[in-house]
Amino acid sequence: MLRGAALRVTRPRVAVLDAVHAHPHADTDAIIGAVRRDLPGVSRQAVYDVLHALTGAGLVRRIEPAGSVARYESRVGDNHHHVVCRSCGAIADVDCVVGEVPCLTASEDSGFSIDEAEVTYWGLCPDCSTAGNS
Repeated sequence: MLRGAALRVTRPRVAVLDAVHAHPHADTDAIIGAVRRDLPGVSRQAVYDVLHALTGAGLVRRIEPAGSVARYESRVGDNHHHVVCRSCGAIADVDCVVGEVPCLTASEDSGFSIDEAEVTYWGLCPDCSTAGNS
């Protein structure tokens, strides 16, 4: 995967990529914690640098729902969307349900050539919905 994206294979890159795959929608602190289980000496800056390189190479997607820190996922290239719990902040993927990329047709494109749409749905996750009804 890394070589295919013209990136050198290093232990920190492999560890970060593994952490992102194992923990979808994790924030940087969670990824650092996961990486440090395998590589205890890795610095925060090294993880930040690797996330930046992986995002730039298209191996990782960075999302930042309103009011949230940046989060990372390995599901890239399919223009899926997200649903975020207003109460606990849980995030889940939402596939495009209608149409083709970019899933939405803008009423006015202002001359842009649109190739992606980013949609965030907001609500309550099943656990928070149940807790509110109790």
